[in-house]
Amino acid sequence: MATAYGPDTQDPRRSGAGLGDGSPLKHPLPAVLRAPFEGRTWRELTHLALGVPIGLVLFGFSITLTSLGVGLLITFLGVPVLAGTLALCRGFGAMERARARVLLGVDVAAPAPVRGATGGLMSWMGASLKSGASWRHLLYSLLYFPWALISFSLGVPLWMCGWTVLTYPLWYWFVPAGLSRDGIQLYADADRTVYVDTPVGLLLSFLTGLVLVLVTAWVVRGLVYVDRALVRGLLGPSRLASRVSELESDRGVVVDTAAADLRRIERDLHDGAQARLVALAMDLGLAKEKLTADPDAAARMVDEAHGEVKIALQELRDLARGIHPAVLTDRGLDAALSAIASRCTVPVTVQVDLTERPAQAIEGIAYFTVSELLQNVSKHSAARSATVEVWRTGNRLMLQVTDNGRGGADLSSGSGLAGLAERLDAVDGVLAVDSPQGGPTQITAELPWRG
Repeated sequence: MATAYGPDTQDPRRSGAGLGDGSPLKHPLPAVLRAPFEGRTWRELTHLALGVPIGLVLFGFSITLTSLGVGLLITFLGVPVLAGTLALCRGFGAMERARARVLLGVDVAAPAPVRGATGGLMSWMGASLKSGASWRHLLYSLLYFPWALISFSLGVPLWMCGWTVLTYPLWYWFVPAGLSRDGIQLYADADRTVYVDTPVGLLLSFLTGLVLVLVTAWVVRGLVYVDRALVRGLLGPSRLASRVSELESDRGVVVDTAAADLRRIERDLHDGAQARLVALAMDLGLAKEKLTADPDAAARMVDEAHGEVKIALQELRDLARGIHPAVLTDRGLDAALSAIASRCTVPVTVQVDLTERPAQAIEGIAYFTVSELLQNVSKHSAARSATVEVWRTGNRLMLQVTDNGRGGADLSSGSGLAGLAERLDAVDGVLAVDSPQGGPTQITAELPWRG
């Protein structure tokens, strides 16, 4: 049964939108016309204007100290000079990341500190010279100045020329005609004897300046795109280091999750089935003693023990289902999720649109994710109905659980949803929660198709 989407709701499978995708508010002016007047453009122009003096300082210090350090490598003095140069470049990098954050809106994390620099000065110098991040900072200091000259030479003169020609009709009358030979006004001939002061000339000046201003705004944006790439590529942590750090964090989450699952299984066995089996053994012992003296009482005790056996078996089945349900292995997500839905206290509609099965590990994570979300629906939502949808988008498995309850679910409150989000993040998954007060609640999980 397909989910019905209202006029204000868009089916994510048809929209192709990713998680957290929001439609921007429409502006009455198209972007090409409002670009010159936006704060973003003026901040980017400021970045270009500051690039030359800052780049000159970075280049001057870096090239001078690097050349000095390389020249002194024939002696031991070159090593501390190079190490100090790299440390200085790291300081320059921190300044450039801050400037990019303020003027370009690029928030680049600082690279990891120099490792192995805790054993004194010699250890610090060796670790600095072996740090790839430090050498990337030096490379930035050397490359940025030539690029800053190019971007400044293109962007700033175009911008000044465009605004000068655009505003020329407002101030041309203020300059006496006798000063026109000094180049203060616009001229209509090559001999610089006739300057622009006719209505047609002023209109052409305005239109030419407008085109220059509009074009220059996008030229500036294109130039600072290179600045953003330099900051991201050379002043941030390397992709390999970031990925290693992410995998280390994910491994810790996986280990903690596995340990928590083992503790849960041990607790359920100890407090549930094991306790019942101990009581069952005691009841059967008492029944054995009464078998000859009071057969009727012994029969009643055996009958009670039989009931305890059934309950213990049911608890063991539930425990085994909690580890990995057999129906998931045998029949896949569709049947397994339908089984979960049948046990939910709220009527649940399940729709699974998969032509093949994902990786076994991902399938298990998807099953337990939906199971936990439906438990939350039963316990906390006060909903009258819920819907579970599963589909594939590219190489991602999408899960969506929707209910018409009271809402208010929040990832940041430290609830079970936060733990669920950490589990999904450990396998490069994402959990998105849309649950305003008063409902409805829509929770979407995204998992890799192959683990």
